[in-house]
Amino acid sequence: MKIVTDSGADISFEECKSLGITMLPLKVDVNGVSYNAGVDIDPDEFYDLMDASPKMPITSTPSVGEFVEVYKRLAEEDPEILSIHLSSGLSATFNVAVQAAEMVPEAKITLIDTLTLSAGTAWQVRTASAMVKAGHQMEEVVNTLRKIQDATSTFFTLPDLKYLIAGGRISHLRGLLASLLGIKPVIEVSKVDGKYYDKVKRRSFNKAIDGITELVNKIHPASTELVAQIVSAANPSGAEQLKASMEKVFKIEWRPTVTLGTALGAHTGRGMVGIICAAKSALPTIG
Repeated sequence: MKIVTDSGADISFEECKSLGITMLPLKVDVNGVSYNAGVDIDPDEFYDLMDASPKMPITSTPSVGEFVEVYKRLAEEDPEILSIHLSSGLSATFNVAVQAAEMVPEAKITLIDTLTLSAGTAWQVRTASAMVKAGHQMEEVVNTLRKIQDATSTFFTLPDLKYLIAGGRISHLRGLLASLLGIKPVIEVSKVDGKYYDKVKRRSFNKAIDGITELVNKIHPASTELVAQIVSAANPSGAEQLKASMEKVFKIEWRPTVTLGTALGAHTGRGMVGIICAAKSALPTIG
């Protein structure tokens, strides 16, 4: 079985290569220069470029042709392909993969819409890789990924709404009003449709970070053992603040903090802080 993903999983090109995963990069254009996200631009460099650019960055998905080429090449080695992608509610990447799969009849392609992004997608990709190496069949892998989707929650907040507004991720008028009032929303990535929904609003970024913990606490009682991972857009102090806030309420097994990649960071800007988490007891174990 071959595994395909996209750079919206925020797994480095090098790690994908070591795991035997084929990663298709999303594209990001900053001030007229195009980059392959996750391949030829470092996230820290990207945020500096974005801060200095007079124009909003533009992102695009891999093309149908790029997917077809990858599927055909992999099918020559193994016709069974598992293609795991960024939420269809946030990107056209999954739908492009669906179109491409229909054009490669020689392959048996199973497509997974992770309904999440960044580390949340990466949890599913890495689990699939481990299960394939352990000899599990496609049905077992897919069922396990569904369990991970059900178990995990994703919340984030950000100090500046202009990138979400420009990218159409939140309502223009609503976003402008929030910006004018200085309101910082805490946003959930829905497990139903994979889209963004603001769940609470706070008057400061610091309070919004604590708002993330409050929302997690609505799902999980205090002292629950969680597995969690912080994602930040070049905001290490915000990441530490969220970690401290969470540790006041929960017992946490932390996974390494992730810097939000370029394709996703183009829609948040510098400063975003978020968390992917699940009750440890709800996450499937791989035998």
